[in-house]
Amino acid sequence: MANEQQTADYPGRWWHPTEDGKIMCDLCPRACVMKDGDRGFCFVRKNEGNQMVLTTYGKSTGFCVDPVEKKPLNHFLPGSSILSFGTAGCNLGCQFCQNWSISKSREIEMLSEKASPERIAEAAAKLGCKSVAFTYNDPVIWAEYAIDTAKACHERGIKAVAVTAGYITPEARPEFYSVMDAANVDLKAFTEIFYKQLTLSHLEPVLDTLKWLKHESNVWFEITNLMIPEENDSPDEIARMCDWIVNNLGTDVPLHFTAFHPDFRLQNRPNTPEQTLIRAREQALKAGIQYVYTGNVMGKDAQSTYCHVCRELVIEREWFNISKYKLKGNQCANCAEIIPGVFDKFEGTFGRRRVAVRFRQDEEV
Repeated sequence: MANEQQTADYPGRWWHPTEDGKIMCDLCPRACVMKDGDRGFCFVRKNEGNQMVLTTYGKSTGFCVDPVEKKPLNHFLPGSSILSFGTAGCNLGCQFCQNWSISKSREIEMLSEKASPERIAEAAAKLGCKSVAFTYNDPVIWAEYAIDTAKACHERGIKAVAVTAGYITPEARPEFYSVMDAANVDLKAFTEIFYKQLTLSHLEPVLDTLKWLKHESNVWFEITNLMIPEENDSPDEIARMCDWIVNNLGTDVPLHFTAFHPDFRLQNRPNTPEQTLIRAREQALKAGIQYVYTGNVMGKDAQSTYCHVCRELVIEREWFNISKYKLKGNQCANCAEIIPGVFDKFEGTFGRRRVAVRFRQDEEV
């Protein structure tokens, strides 16, 4: 096993000194200005002696092996398992956060799992995972750790996945995504007022990230929209979002509509009705988006993949279980049309399992 790097003050990047003796973070659009001893909005980036440090390098809230479809990614190594982990903190302030106990944590001591990038990559290989996911909270805020881990994974032939809100500066974006093989970007809504009031951030930087991913990178990415009743679920908003996707990203970026459940500070909204998800999926398909899925609800049809040309079922799935797989490489077995995505030899489905992984300092994985 590689030696663990457990320092709590790993040198941070993407910052510059200000004229008044403070430092400004250049990693995300918040541009936090910090005097000595201050932390940024994300809580994990800190001014320590007028230097930026990352306080969570090598620390995690826990590791699990998941189906890759849970990220959700339906067109990236379907059926395979992925080693997932995150840290504490977040650079958004979502009132509806579904992982708030992690992302809103202000107790670094919660990060009981300690593992170097090399050890994570080795564990993923031993566990038979084809990829590692940086998830649970946004990996943008711990970019140094995510980048080093992605590089260690690549040395072992394991791919790297970012599950992110896409809230990153143009300056930091190229290096962060240069080591990512895939991403799921959470497009939380399609109005500035939603972003400002319910996430304490802005919409335009996220749209810029999506356009950059499509036109300036080789990263395979899919989009998720969490539908919150009476907040971002109107037919008009969905129509405008879908039109923007088609006009700016094309028709081949998969879109996932997922169900909301009351959580954190947004308890006054009900669970998303299944019919709302079905209606949004129908809207997106009519707008021209070729691959549209629903999540957090039952429904084999809306979770399965159909060839966009002949409409033949190519991947049948329900709740992360794949029951039929009719791709030859990356082609539809019926009409030979290329299905957009990243596909490998199908070795069976990992299914709905979620396997917790413990990293002990005195034991092998």
